Amino acid sequence: MRSLLMTLLLIIVAVMIYSEVTGGEDGMNRQLEQSGHHMGDGIRRMSP
Repeated sequence: MRSLLMTLLLIIVAVMIYSEVTGGEDGMNRQLEQSGHHMGDGIRRMSP
């Protein structure tokens, strides 16, 4: 029973850490979105 509780707590902590890293204002998803906009702007400014 104790090992089951420890396992569940570890999984919950891992999910919370993942959520904080990928979400939020400074998360990876936001940084990827900004990088995509920057690359798109650079491509639009190129002249053939």
